[in-house]
Amino acid sequence: MPNTHTVEIDGLSFRCRLDGGAPDAPWLVFSNSLGTDLTVWDDQVAALAGRFRILRYDQRGHGGTGVPDRPCSFARLGDDVAALLDRFGIARCSFVGLSMGVPTGLDLAARHPGRVERLVLCDGQAATAPGGAEQWAERIRQVRADGMAAFAEATVARWFAPDFVASGRADKVRAMVAATPADGLVACATALQGFDYAAVLPAIRVPVLLVVGARDGALPATMAAMREKIPGARLVEIADAGHIPNVEQPEAFNRALAGFLAQ
Repeated sequence: MPNTHTVEIDGLSFRCRLDGGAPDAPWLVFSNSLGTDLTVWDDQVAALAGRFRILRYDQRGHGGTGVPDRPCSFARLGDDVAALLDRFGIARCSFVGLSMGVPTGLDLAARHPGRVERLVLCDGQAATAPGGAEQWAERIRQVRADGMAAFAEATVARWFAPDFVASGRADKVRAMVAATPADGLVACATALQGFDYAAVLPAIRVPVLLVVGARDGALPATMAAMREKIPGARLVEIADAGHIPNVEQPEAFNRALAGFLAQ
């Protein structure tokens, strides 16, 4: 079976990639952040493909997936994952979501709980922060006014330490963001303007790992508060990392992820 697949869902073509091990290996599903594509997980796939069957996909409007003609909701993004699990015959999986992938995963866990075996939530939150709607509206205006290349420069500066950017190691992520269709980014940014899964957290009954870059603004405190609401959840802070710790500090991120999945 070829690694790269195209799957039709809700009138859109989704780009997916399958990697990994034996037919009886457990499934691991990765969900990308706003402005990135499935290759943001390359370091994790390299580390874990020997032990898992891995599904990566581009969220709608991103990478090789089609651009929706209307704003997204996280109910729609969660249903996208469920449809992909059906398409590839995945009864249950460990789900790893980054940033926008966090509410995507929370929706999946809330409305399709039987499909989730473990949940890994990275650098995201359960609800739009106070003032978040206005912040996202401003970023949407920036995209419309200045284009994706300028938005990519500003995004990389927010996400990574200056020395990481200067080293050239952020170039791959900059290129991903710049290549994201503006309409695709705006469709998903609209979902980020108003979501709330706070009530879902106490009801989660599967093992949960929260991972956050220690330099990711207010998110370490936000995710610490989330940990207190999720029964049995663990929180790992990745030192010397911002919003995309799996890229900025892949070895530390992979140790945390592999240790959790081995339990």
